Amino acid sequence: MSQKVRVRFAPSPTGPLHIGGLRTALFNYLFAKKNNGDFILRIEDTDQNRFVEGAEQYIIDSLNWSGIPFDEGPGKEGAFGPYRQSERKHLYKQYALDLIAKDKAYYAFDTPETLDHHRKDHEAKGKTFIYNWHNRLKLTNSLSLSPEEVKSKIDNGEDYVIRFKSPENQQLILNDSIRGEIKIDTNVLDDKVLFKSDGMPTYHLANIVDDHLMEISHVIRGEEWLPSLALHQLLYDAFGWKAPEFAHLPLIMKPVGKGKLSKRDGEKGGFPVFPLSWNQSVGYKEAGFFPEAVINFLALLGWNPGTEQEIFSLQELVNAFSLERVNKSGARFDPEKNNWYNQQWLQKKSDDELAQLFTVDLESKGISANSSYIKQVVYSIKERAVFVKDFWELSDYFFTAPTTYNEKAVKKQWKEDTPDIMKGVIDILKGINDFESAIVEEKVKAWIGQKELSFGKVMPPLRLVIVGDMKGPHLFDIMALIGKEESVKRISTAIEQL
Repeated sequence: MSQKVRVRFAPSPTGPLHIGGLRTALFNYLFAKKNNGDFILRIEDTDQNRFVEGAEQYIIDSLNWSGIPFDEGPGKEGAFGPYRQSERKHLYKQYALDLIAKDKAYYAFDTPETLDHHRKDHEAKGKTFIYNWHNRLKLTNSLSLSPEEVKSKIDNGEDYVIRFKSPENQQLILNDSIRGEIKIDTNVLDDKVLFKSDGMPTYHLANIVDDHLMEISHVIRGEEWLPSLALHQLLYDAFGWKAPEFAHLPLIMKPVGKGKLSKRDGEKGGFPVFPLSWNQSVGYKEAGFFPEAVINFLALLGWNPGTEQEIFSLQELVNAFSLERVNKSGARFDPEKNNWYNQQWLQKKSDDELAQLFTVDLESKGISANSSYIKQVVYSIKERAVFVKDFWELSDYFFTAPTTYNEKAVKKQWKEDTPDIMKGVIDILKGINDFESAIVEEKVKAWIGQKELSFGKVMPPLRLVIVGDMKGPHLFDIMALIGKEESVKRISTAIEQL
C-alpha cells in the first residue's frame, strides 16, 4: 500500500458503546496495526439533540479497557484535529457551498409540512416519496427558482437545507473489500440533505469531509452503512477526491440467529452487550470477563483465521487479521462460547495474578489470609472456574469450616458406623507429623486396608465433613492446606452434629 494506512472509528456519543461497535473498533485497530498504520477515534456529535453526557468518556474508557487504545483522538491530539465534529463545524459550510458552485448540490426551501404532504399523498397512492431527479424541479429549491428568488429567500432568513444533486440514469460500480462489486442504479437514490440552515452538516457531508481531511485510507464500518455507500462515493467524485477503500462488516446476530443483537437480548438472556456498565446494565468488565477474552471472542465473530486456532492474543490477532477473511453473512452471538473463552483466558493467567484478584473478593467478605495460602487455593480450584467470582463458591471451605452439610450427601454417606470410622481417621491424622498431601493419603489408605474397610465407607464421608459437600479438588490436598488441627476439628464437629 503506497498511501499510509489510516483508519478511524467514528461513533456518536448518544449512549453506551454496544459490543457491535467495539468489534468495529477492534477490526479497525487490527487492520491498522497489521499494516503499520494509525487508528483514529473521531467523535461524530453533529446531532446535539441526541448527545448524552458521559458517552464520549465511556467510549474512550471502553477502548482503553479492551486494550485497543487509539493513536489520535480527543485528548491525543495529532496533526489532523480537532477530533470532535462539533469542534469542526466551521469547516463544513464551505464544502457544501463548493458543491453548489459545481452544480452538484442545491438549496431547498421546502417546509416540513410540504414534504409531509407529499409523503402522505404518495402513500395514499401506494407509492414512496423520493426527493430526486424526477420531482426536484416541481419543488421549492434553487433548481426551480430564479437566482434572484433564491437570494431573496436566503437574505430574508428563510430556513433551507442544502441537498446533494444525485445523478440521473447512471450505473455506479462500487467496490467493497468484503462484499466485492456492487452495482447501483442512481435513479433510485434520493437527494440527501447535506447541510442544514442551523449551520450544522448532516452525517454524510461531515463524514466525507473529515475522512478526506484526516487522510483516511480505509473505511471499515458496520453493514448498516452499506446503503450510504453510493452517496459517499458520489460525494467523493463530486469533490474530485480519491475515495478510501470501503469494507462493511457483517452484523452480530441474536443468539437465536435471527435479527441484530440488541440490549434487550442481553437483558432477557442474562449476558452483557456493553463492554463496561452503563446505568443499570452490567458490562463485560463488571461481569468478570477478562478484556483479552472479550477481544478474542469478538475477533472471531464474523472473521476466521482459516485455521482451527481459537485462542488468540492481541498480537496474534494483529498478525493473522485480513479483511479478505471477514464473512459477508451475520455472525451469531453465543453467550456460552463467550464464557468458554473467559475460562480459557483464566487458565492462562498466573496464579499470582489470580490470587491478587481473589484477595479483593476475600477482603470484601472480611476474610484475611496470607498471599501464599491464597495462591495455593487458587492453584487447586482454578480449573473448575469460569470467572474469578466463581472462586469463592469453589473454595469457601478453605477459609471457613462448614456449618451445614449437604442433606442428600448426609443421607447417602453417613451410616450408623461412620462416627466410629471417623474417630479412627482422627487417630491416624493426629499421629502424622509431616502433614503433606501424599503422606496423609498414604497413611489413611494404609489404615483403610488394615481395617479391611472399603474406600466408599471412608472417603466420601471424610470429604463431606471436611468440605460440607461432595465437591472440591483432591481431598488430601484440601486437608494438607487447611492443616492437621483444622482437619481434626472439622471431623470432630461433624461427629457431634450428624
